[in-house]
Amino acid sequence: MSGTTGFDTTGHFSDPRITANIHAAGALVWRGCAEDPRTVEIAVVHRPKYRDWSLPKGKLDPGETPIAAAVREVGEETGLSCRLGRYLGYVTYPVTGHRKLKRVDYWAAEALGGEFDANAEVDALSWHRLDRVMDTLSYPMDRQVVRAFSRLPARLDTLLVVRHAKAGHRDRFDGPDDERPLERAGVARAEALVPNLLAFGAREVFSANPLRCVQTVRPLARALGVEIEIEPLLSEGGYAAETDKARERAVDLVASGSVRVVCSQGKVIPDLMAWWARKDGLTLPPARNRKGSVWVLSFADGRLVAADHLERSLSTDIVKA
Repeated sequence: MSGTTGFDTTGHFSDPRITANIHAAGALVWRGCAEDPRTVEIAVVHRPKYRDWSLPKGKLDPGETPIAAAVREVGEETGLSCRLGRYLGYVTYPVTGHRKLKRVDYWAAEALGGEFDANAEVDALSWHRLDRVMDTLSYPMDRQVVRAFSRLPARLDTLLVVRHAKAGHRDRFDGPDDERPLERAGVARAEALVPNLLAFGAREVFSANPLRCVQTVRPLARALGVEIEIEPLLSEGGYAAETDKARERAVDLVASGSVRVVCSQGKVIPDLMAWWARKDGLTLPPARNRKGSVWVLSFADGRLVAADHLERSLSTDIVKA
């Protein structure tokens, strides 16, 4: 890598005139430090082709989301399985020898297992304490990613809030509105969400009671082999009737050590997110909250400290406390 770098911890490149035409994704992979439980260690890889030490990353495959690419590249370069957490921003830089600009999106990722084997791209992996990793990294842009990671605790609790996918038109459905199902595009979206939600370590599935909400997370529940727990308070009707109780229930869904997914509706999620952000002192990014979009919420000791909004394309906006 060479040339200038654009990095914005709010998730937006500072010069809107510049558009990347090569997209990549990676992760800052961390694990607990066995010698000192108060700190963590960061994985750094050596690439013999470039003779550098960097964070694992790579280009997106055709049709691949940055989320899926980040997990895949970590696996290919390090041999480690991982669980994504909060979004850390992105870097951009010109590709040497080409009139092209590359964008790399980064997530924090906890190492869950696996073992490194040298491969064609990476011949060595080393772990460094967070407070000592800066001198090992070859590029300032990687150090920026580490700084973004260090602003919050490594271990956070995650809640994934999904707006239901596209359903048929209300005026074309004869039955009760709660029984209006997903249309074909919505069914496809529900299936497409599965690998991306699993990348964040989804383990439990909750849904408001309308059929279109349940259908949106049914493929995920099937993949996990779990039942969907119904949450009437998080439907539009339930939320409007008992808003305080619904908000309390949403807070209760934040679980220590277990990543939960909850599917709700368009007249619930924006108000719930605005209330949560006010309560915990977080500024949210502008988000259209379109059908099939996802909020990735990160909590420290029950307090909302980061909120990443994934649009339908699963591109990312980010804001931090």
